[in-house]
Amino acid sequence: MYVPLSLLLLVVLLSGIFALKRSAKQGLTFASENKKADANQPPTDANTQSEQEQKEPNETEVRRPDHNHPAFSERISERIRMVERQIRLREVRDPNVLASMETVPRHAFVHRSDLRRAYADHPLPIGLGQTISQPYIVAYMTEVLELRPDCNVLEVGTGSGYQAAVCAEIAREVYTIEILEKLAKSAKERLKKLGYHNVFVKAGDGYFGWEEKGPFDAIIVTCAAGFVPPPLVKQLKPGGKMILPRGSPYGSQWLVLVTKDDKGKVSSRRLMPVRFVPMTGRMSKAK
Repeated sequence: MYVPLSLLLLVVLLSGIFALKRSAKQGLTFASENKKADANQPPTDANTQSEQEQKEPNETEVRRPDHNHPAFSERISERIRMVERQIRLREVRDPNVLASMETVPRHAFVHRSDLRRAYADHPLPIGLGQTISQPYIVAYMTEVLELRPDCNVLEVGTGSGYQAAVCAEIAREVYTIEILEKLAKSAKERLKKLGYHNVFVKAGDGYFGWEEKGPFDAIIVTCAAGFVPPPLVKQLKPGGKMILPRGSPYGSQWLVLVTKDDKGKVSSRRLMPVRFVPMTGRMSKAK
């Protein structure tokens, strides 16, 4: 019985040693799977990172207005009073529009000689026979478009850039065209300085729109046209809206809302009488 017993004890001993080694190996495996990384471990190889972790930032992502310019912190009480007395009391109710009008520093868009009147209830001259529109009209036209944060907007008639800035506070992108090159240049510089990264300005004839950047969810025209320019209708998305003053430069003008339904059918209706500077360029040559 002595020899078999010794062999049995040896087998038991060897089995115990094998079990201990296996346990230690498993313990190392679990440690490497622990979600909390060891500070002494080298960073994970880029080839082993998940697809989401390796994904590059979206370079086409649109930057929002940054509001870092000092003008945004100036004359805030005047903007609030303007909104309360000139806009809200006239039944503009869209909270996004009201917030935008309270945010955009209108005094940064007027001539130095008109700074005291920057928040008055009327348009102001900006040179070259053009004007910055009355605050109420800016708010009303913006509200009618029913802008959303994902909207792509076209403006015809940049002027000082004020209307574009108001739209840019709500919409994703605003593309604005000014036929007077001097005004286009100054508006572009002003909007860039104020931090409106989602507004894009070019000099050109707004009659033809900005085809390569369309189609647009909304189009706003800030100069009076004798008729709705066909290129603008074409660049309006199905389900989109366009607002423009229509009429004679020397006669009656009405704000007109143009809509295009999901099937592409276009309709229009008059909203209110207005007075705007005329659209020039191709429109002025049309019979």
